[in-house]
Amino acid sequence: MSPATFTAMCSANASSPRRWDGTPARSPRSRSLRVAPDSPTRLVRSAQPGHCPDCGNRIDWHPRTDGDDRAVGLHPQELPAAAVPAVSRWHVSSGIAHPAHDGTPWCRIPHTALCPARSAPAALTPQLAALRRHLALHTRRLINNDVLTTPAAPPSERTESCRPARPVAHLLGVCYIAGHPIDVIQCVAQTRQRHRCTRPVLDDQAPHGTWTLFPTALPSNRPLSLPTDRMAVYDLTHLAFAEQLRWRHQHCPGHAASSAADLARTEWEPFDPRLHHQHIHQRLPHGARKQNHGA
Repeated sequence: MSPATFTAMCSANASSPRRWDGTPARSPRSRSLRVAPDSPTRLVRSAQPGHCPDCGNRIDWHPRTDGDDRAVGLHPQELPAAAVPAVSRWHVSSGIAHPAHDGTPWCRIPHTALCPARSAPAALTPQLAALRRHLALHTRRLINNDVLTTPAAPPSERTESCRPARPVAHLLGVCYIAGHPIDVIQCVAQTRQRHRCTRPVLDDQAPHGTWTLFPTALPSNRPLSLPTDRMAVYDLTHLAFAEQLRWRHQHCPGHAASSAADLARTEWEPFDPRLHHQHIHQRLPHGARKQNHGA
């Protein structure tokens, strides 16, 4: 082999990095996973872990297919189907919870059927009764260790806060109730570092909603004695459809058109005056311009 040939071979090998044994040192190309356009949920996980606010036990939140927009909280473990009443059997497929049995020997059960902070259901099998006692002992340990506190009584009208802790928002033609104040609602999208985005949905550079007094109307066949016929609502219906959709998806402006997955479920719940009557506020927050919507 001539020196020129050897020099040419060395220069060719030097252009591509190699390991000690001469094999090419190629790093695998990283693939970015994306949510399928036809996916029923943008959550990156099939179940969002959480804890029951009443008893402190763990819950897995799943989207559901029974027409309810709210996620259903299921007991984390599967149970023998024979030990669960037929009306309480759920099964999970592709991360979506279905209120029916799939024919397998195992099923899931809603946490509300086992929650020790609620009244025990009438049809409770011995296996479920034992599991409920186990959850009750765990709740007692949380209370004794000051980890779980009982919810405080709602403030009276005289001491009512002008900053609703769970405000009602009107967007896309529906009234929703949030889990946090408007300025604290956090984006649920995933960042490039695979963490949840820390930016709020309310942004100074984006158009804001308007606090207004909205009628607390119910269908005529559902009479209800409410403390007032009007309530403070954060109205977003005057914004563009894309902006209302951003609020509904609980995304900050930076993730409004992003294809990133969600790391948490949205906290919006359809507002029901019967269920959320303690969160009805008669006064507008400080600095809000008073507007009235006719019934």
